[in-house]
Amino acid sequence: METLRTPDDRFVDLPDFAFAPNYAEVDDSDAGSLRVHYLDEGPSGAPPIVLLHGEPTWSYLYRHMIGPLTAAGHRVIVPDLVGFGRSDKPVERSDTPIPALSAGCGSCSSTTLPSMRCWLWVHQLAADSAVASLSGA
Repeated sequence: METLRTPDDRFVDLPDFAFAPNYAEVDDSDAGSLRVHYLDEGPSGAPPIVLLHGEPTWSYLYRHMIGPLTAAGHRVIVPDLVGFGRSDKPVERSDTPIPALSAGCGSCSSTTLPSMRCWLWVHQLAADSAVASLSGA
């Protein structure tokens, strides 16, 4: 699968978005992998909240929610779905099916939240594509 990657310098000095990037590699179902970006803020042992964006946005959508949630004692994890934000973007639109979106979320959640219960906040496309992956269905 051919992909594009937005250069890191495009994310420098974004207003209210001083979060450290994290990455997970996921199978692209074409003998390769995709890089999925996610934010991971707050104490690692705190009760986690996962925020999933919809289309056409990315983790930047939740920039004003992350601070208050971590201040309230939560760990906040915000992945960029495949094709959005700092995550890899397949060149062919047909290479971004719902399974690829949910695989990115599933891999991110298993990397950052092994065997943990969490609160889940979903928006639009994320509700259809990722809930089954995160619930293990």
